Amino acid sequence: MILWLWLCWGFSTSAGQPDSELMARYLEEKLLADYSVMEQVARRVPRQAKFLQRLETRPRMSEFTVKSTIISRYAFTTVSCTMVNSGSEAREAVFEMQIPAAAFISNFTMSIGNKTYYGEVTAKEKKNSSDDKARHKKPPSPTDGRENGYEIFKASVFIPRKMQAKFLLHYEELLQRRLGKYEYTVSIRPQQLVGRLRVEVNILENSGIVSLEVPPLRNSKHKGNGKVEGDVSPPPSTVIGHTKTLAKVTFNPSVVEQTRIARNGILGDFIIRYDVNRELSIGDVQILNGYFVHYFAPIDLPPLPKNVVFVLDSSASMVGMKLKQTKEALFTILQDLRPEDHFNIIGFSNRIKVWQQDRLVPVTPNNIRDAKKYIHNMSPTGGTNINGALQTGAKLLNDYIAQNDIDARSVSLIIFLTDGRPTVGETQSSKILSNTKDVIRDKFCLFTIGIGNDVDHKLLERMALENCGMTRHFQEDEDAASHLKGFYDEIGTPLLSDIRVDYSEDNVEQVTQNFFPNYFNGSEIIIAGKLINHTSDSLHVEVTASNSKKYILLKTDVAIDLPSKNDIGGVPGLEDGKGDNNYIERAWSYLTIKELLNSWLKSDDSQEKDCLMEKAKSMALTYNFVTPFTFLKMREAGVHSEPPQEEFISPSTDGIGEKLQSLQGHKAPPGIRRQQDKQRIKISKTSADGDPHFVIDFPSSKFSVCFNIDGEPGDILRLVSDHKESGVTVNGQLIGAPAPPNGHKKHRTYFSTITILSNKPERSYLEITPKRIILDDGERLLLSCGRSAVVRSKSLEVSISANSNVTVTIRDTISFVILIHHYKKPAPYQRNHLGFYISNSKGLSSDSHGLLGQFLNHEVKLLQESLNTSHQQDGQNQTEALKPNPTNTLKVKDRLVPVVWKQRRIYNGQQEVHCWFAKNNADKLIDGSYKDYLASHPFDMGTSFGPRNSL
Repeated sequence: MILWLWLCWGFSTSAGQPDSELMARYLEEKLLADYSVMEQVARRVPRQAKFLQRLETRPRMSEFTVKSTIISRYAFTTVSCTMVNSGSEAREAVFEMQIPAAAFISNFTMSIGNKTYYGEVTAKEKKNSSDDKARHKKPPSPTDGRENGYEIFKASVFIPRKMQAKFLLHYEELLQRRLGKYEYTVSIRPQQLVGRLRVEVNILENSGIVSLEVPPLRNSKHKGNGKVEGDVSPPPSTVIGHTKTLAKVTFNPSVVEQTRIARNGILGDFIIRYDVNRELSIGDVQILNGYFVHYFAPIDLPPLPKNVVFVLDSSASMVGMKLKQTKEALFTILQDLRPEDHFNIIGFSNRIKVWQQDRLVPVTPNNIRDAKKYIHNMSPTGGTNINGALQTGAKLLNDYIAQNDIDARSVSLIIFLTDGRPTVGETQSSKILSNTKDVIRDKFCLFTIGIGNDVDHKLLERMALENCGMTRHFQEDEDAASHLKGFYDEIGTPLLSDIRVDYSEDNVEQVTQNFFPNYFNGSEIIIAGKLINHTSDSLHVEVTASNSKKYILLKTDVAIDLPSKNDIGGVPGLEDGKGDNNYIERAWSYLTIKELLNSWLKSDDSQEKDCLMEKAKSMALTYNFVTPFTFLKMREAGVHSEPPQEEFISPSTDGIGEKLQSLQGHKAPPGIRRQQDKQRIKISKTSADGDPHFVIDFPSSKFSVCFNIDGEPGDILRLVSDHKESGVTVNGQLIGAPAPPNGHKKHRTYFSTITILSNKPERSYLEITPKRIILDDGERLLLSCGRSAVVRSKSLEVSISANSNVTVTIRDTISFVILIHHYKKPAPYQRNHLGFYISNSKGLSSDSHGLLGQFLNHEVKLLQESLNTSHQQDGQNQTEALKPNPTNTLKVKDRLVPVVWKQRRIYNGQQEVHCWFAKNNADKLIDGSYKDYLASHPFDMGTSFGPRNSL
């Protein structure tokens, strides 16, 4: 090892700089944390060690982990980062994380050496007070600057020599639906190569997950990170698994893979997009512990006609790529206008130029052609008259609405684009805001777009907020054309207008916004509130709206007592105990605070602003959110406090429609010990377990028969074969182990894999090992045996009790239980293995076969001529009565089988069974010999006595 390191470092030195590929492979092997090895190298090869120290001018990041749980669009994210100072003196470490601007930080903890500091959410005072600063650290804070809807959280500390610092950051956000999908983004910018880098995102949507995708990593400046156009493959090392209501996505690149993506450690944004099943109805109303959240996003509605005015900045600052991309985007947008739409275009600089004076024109081929010519001829010149352009556009639209017999259900809007600040005409932001609001008068919505770093983002944001619109901000060097087209696509297809959602007044309070001017295709309306009538058993919901065809009224009563549907315990919350497990309550608090902040931003009344600020501040303190009115004050924990631990707790999926894989480690419910799981399962004695030992129970005869199969490692035994009738086949593959000392066997064998196949009504299979389960019913899903889970489809249910057992139920008439045997400290002759038990065989036909299947619908007789059954005691079964006689004979079909009485342990060695044992690999007991039951591969569905079929 030392020689190999010397060769790598020697080569790098001679080349003038270290070879990143060689260094990456070394760091990958050592996981960037084994600094004891580095110290040994330093003592034995001092020249190369000094060279490595010169490279390490900052603490090295040994671990960067992001774990997220998304429950019904509400995302809990935990970022864990460890930095190691292997130098000979204290060094500054900077933990920096881009988080979505819409997210609220809910906790931050860091451990530096043997000291732990925790963040306490504290109210901001009007006057900045001097904050307490712990020695060796700077207080963390989100930066004020925004980059594409992101804020940067930064914490700077000094790490003592040969020590490490660990950071844990928690934040929460409610995902917004855009263009028909929710988008969850994790920024991966550690600024250096990381030994252990992992992102794990778990999504639980009770409505059902559809259209899950993971696009390539996205760089903030160059979308797609320079990949060729059309490349939609996930980043390297990404693993995606999902079923109807749960998805798990992991990204775990090695150091070498990181080097190939970006040698500077800035990988980009890891993005997950998905949607949920929905229909034209009242929407999805979820209720839990006194709170509700209502998601409303109908589909398959005809679009409403729209009246749109495009107001485009053509000032001198738009010269070059910005104006060129704006024109390209408008060309495409014009092509997407529908025949029932009306439109106009205004270009502005220090002058205001209207394409069609005093009117909006219908969408016709000629009008689209002329509009494109007008846009093509726009040239950048002059200053920026934002106020004049908005006044002209709003007056144009107002006059058109007033003077024309427009469709009463049509939607009117202004799309405003600029790259700068007001320089001509009215330049005071407050005046521009009031003028715009006065001229629009709540008759239509204003959507604003800012390009570049010089734009007044706050002005555009407030203009949109005050006029029922939305805003977007793009960087200068981004693909503005695609961004503009994407934003238009969000608002270009209105489906409903004047949407109002009402609930029974005596049942609810503190309901968030419930009136919405428009609903656009691909978006979603979200309302949340508190329940006050605890005696009511239902919540009445009404949705009223209009679309292009008719006035819509939707009504329903939602049952309030729904703990089995929405109760999800153990949601990752606040480690200081201020949070709770009610994700719906936290979604309500999130929405309420957002609305208070927006109201505060829009208000011009100082007294009203103070009131709104106090309400938002109080709620932020209650739910431990960092907002513009609160901040994190770092406090040192007690002397004997433990360093921050990575506590990623999963929601309990008990009772949720389709129970699914535990998201991040299922915790046993209070009062239930995990070790009881194996004792609670009720199964028959008919099984194949251990070395392997087979047991067949005959309840009507009141005795059991057992036998051994001394197979070879690698053999695949057919346990149940009924593919022609029920379509079910079970195969078990053997693994070998040395025989115990002084044993009579040359080796031991155990079941390492159980494969369950079913071809009715649809093809599916399960492959079970002691570590994991592969379920393939058209979609491949990988489950861990170490995490409790239940997966249910139309005809198949798989229930996992963590590290204990797996129950497989087929069409509710066939059930198998697979016991998982793990050894903490296995002896040389022990292996982790599986045991196979038949719990319910009603669905298997009388023609079923296999080593166990052939006995399920047949009885055997026990022959013993000298047995005097008249002396049997009351309650004594036949097995006990026969115990004094060591040998007997079984009659199986027309075969006589000599058997001896034995005692066997089953159920993981926790229960004894008395059985009659057939020797010599069950000779004469089973049809044919055991070699007739060998399958050619795990998915072989044939029988040993007929043609073989493969799945």
